[in-house]
Amino acid sequence: MASRQAGETSKAADRSKRHVICQAQDVEPGHRKIVKIGGREIGVFNVNGSYHALRNICPHRSGPLCLGRLRPTVDWDGQEFIYDREGEVLKCPWHNWEFDIKTGECRVDPALRARSYRVEREGDDIVLYA
Repeated sequence: MASRQAGETSKAADRSKRHVICQAQDVEPGHRKIVKIGGREIGVFNVNGSYHALRNICPHRSGPLCLGRLRPTVDWDGQEFIYDREGEVLKCPWHNWEFDIKTGECRVDPALRARSYRVEREGDDIVLYA
């Protein structure tokens, strides 16, 4: 059964096409680039040298998610606010719903996710698999 699941995973990976979208210097840490691939807009984010990609559609109300503000996580420990993971949360510009850039998970409702894509730095190229 495990080998069948691994085979299914590799088949899904085989269906992804490799797209060189830019050079690494084109997306500095803390910044993003929105690209169009196969009719889909996808935002590519550089979070402290690590690249992540999300579909530019908010799963809440279909807003342009990747145009939102980059923020830290904000939590309350009962006495003070705790700010962490600077630039790893994306706030939808329409209704301020927050999404984890690394996972696409909604911070308010973890069952709600923005579509994420594999993105890698290969030499000087940033490559998106979609």
